[in-house]
This record gives sequence, structure tokens and C-alpha cells, in this order.
Amino acid sequence: MKLQTLVHMSAWKKALISLLLWLTFACSALGQPVKQNQSLSILFYNVENLFDTENDPSVEDEEFCSGGLRNWNYFRLKDKLNKVSKVILASAGFDTPAIIGLCEVENRDVLELLVSETPLKSLGYRLIHKDSPDERGIDVALLYRPDKVEPLFYQYHPVANKNGTVLTTREILQCDFKIIRDTLTVFINHWPSRYGGQAETEADRMLAAANLKAAVDECCRMREKAKLVIMGDFNDQPTDVSIKKVLQVVAVDDPAQEAELINLSEVWSPKGTLKHQQSWQIFDQIIVSDYLLCNTSCFCSANDARPVELPFLFESDEHWGGKRLFRTYRGYTYAGGFSDHLPVLLKLHLSN
Repeated sequence: MKLQTLVHMSAWKKALISLLLWLTFACSALGQPVKQNQSLSILFYNVENLFDTENDPSVEDEEFCSGGLRNWNYFRLKDKLNKVSKVILASAGFDTPAIIGLCEVENRDVLELLVSETPLKSLGYRLIHKDSPDERGIDVALLYRPDKVEPLFYQYHPVANKNGTVLTTREILQCDFKIIRDTLTVFINHWPSRYGGQAETEADRMLAAANLKAAVDECCRMREKAKLVIMGDFNDQPTDVSIKKVLQVVAVDDPAQEAELINLSEVWSPKGTLKHQQSWQIFDQIIVSDYLLCNTSCFCSANDARPVELPFLFESDEHWGGKRLFRTYRGYTYAGGFSDHLPVLLKLHLSN
């Protein structure tokens, strides 16, 4: 009887000690400030012609079909997918991006392969995609991690003139996400190229800028102090008319002026995201609304935006000197690299 009583008393004392220790820890934790070192990253990447190997008669994809001019095949596609996944996994350090904007992807099929048949498959990325009216069939798309962010709404905005005629180019993807107590709106862009000459094609990019500005203005009308992230391959530089005048983007935030769009990429010069001959250009940019620069539950600073300059994305440039990007193709010659653009990354800080 005495031994049984001692056993019960011992168990009771252990439970009491455990309870006291838990209460001590809980009270200590309640006195601690909320941690503000949580973060998530948003990546944009022009992946340079991520095509499947099948001929789609509705678009001009013949050169990337089996037997086409580029000798594209399943093995090259598989290698390309693995290289894209390698960039994504290495881009943001230990934690992969919560949101990824992509351009130059042919269709949903290649995106499904990317998230299910590469090392990305363990991360559970989900897709937002729509076929665009682009003549070559290349689209903008978005991947997101549902364990990190919650999509609330998405919409594709066609590039159309005042008469409603739609340009045969990539649409602008808008997606709203719930992040802690905030709604974050992300716009993914791939504006018309300079193929045929910069001046000759400038009007198309100005039209894309006007359509994006209309979408941004509508977002700001619907939501006070809207937090916006605008990313993409704009095929123009931060100082060009489409960005500065039409989209009305500034380089530095003016505290006295609200609802500004701030280009966090303009300070990257003389570095850039792609190389033409001996000079680097900043076509891939990160633009944010000034409300995202305020220290609230979801915010960033100018130092949180950067090109992703992973060493394996470069090779020696024997002709122009220095480094150049390790591309998938040089002309019609298969090089077996990654892309002709660098990815760009934005880190957001979160606070409860």
C-alpha cells in the first residue's frame, strides 16, 4: 500500500512540475515581441522558349517540334525543365519562392511537367495559366505554394487599343493573394518584343503599358492603399517612355506623394538581366506601389529586389569580354544552357 501511494505521489509531482514548467515558458513567451524576421519571396523568370515537342497547328511553334529547325526533342525538354527547377530551388536561399511568375512557356502541359516531373514535385506548387493570343503561342503563367500564400482572385488582361482590337501578344496576368492581414496584388508581364527595331515596335509596348496602368488604377480604386508588385520582361528599360511616362513609374519614393509606383530595378545599372553585345540591359524589372514600402504586416525595401546572379547561369564571353548568359540556344545552335534572361527576385518581410 505504501509503495503504491509513493508511486502515485511521484507521478503527481512529475505532472505538477511539468505544468509549472509549461506555465513559466508560456508567460515568458507572452512577454516577447512578435518576431518580424519571417519572409517570403516572389520570383520572375523569362525561361527562354519552354516549348513542348508537339506541333500545335493554331500557333507558330514549328521550329520547336520534333524535326524542326532547332532539333528540339524530349531529352532537351527534360533537361530544360530540370534546369528551370534548379534555378527556382537555388534562387532564394533555403526557402523556395512562394510565388513564381514565368514567361515564354508554351502551354499548361510544360508547366505540369515542371511541377510534377522535376525536383519541384515535393513542394506542391500549383498553377495559374491561360493560353494567350500570342502568334508563337508563348504565355505568362504563375506558380504558387499553397502552404505559403492563398490566391483570392486572378484575371488576364489582354493588350487592346481604344477600339477594343486585341494585340496578338502576351496578356497581363493579375493575381490577388492573401498574406497575413494584407491583400497583395501581383502583375506578371511580357510586353511586345523589339524584334523589327526598338522604334518600330515602341507603340506596342506603350499600349501594353497603358493597359497595365488601367488595371493598376482600377485596383487602387477598389482597394485603398493597395499593395502591388509588378514584375516581368518589359522589353524596355526603366528609363524608357513606356515605363516612365505611360506607366508613370518613379525611381525613388516621395514621402509627400501617395500612390506612387516605384521601380526597384533602376539602381541595378550598369548590371542588368540580359546582355546585348557588350552592354547589359534591364528588361526584367520589379516595380512596387509605395504602400508596400511602409513597415506594416507585409513590406519590403529597395534593397530587397535583385537580379538572381547564380554562377551557373553565366559563361565566358569570348567575343565581347566578361561574362554572358548561358542560354538554351544561340541562334539555331543548341547550347544546352538555362535562359537568355536572369531571374529577378523580391523578398517580402512579414509581421504578425
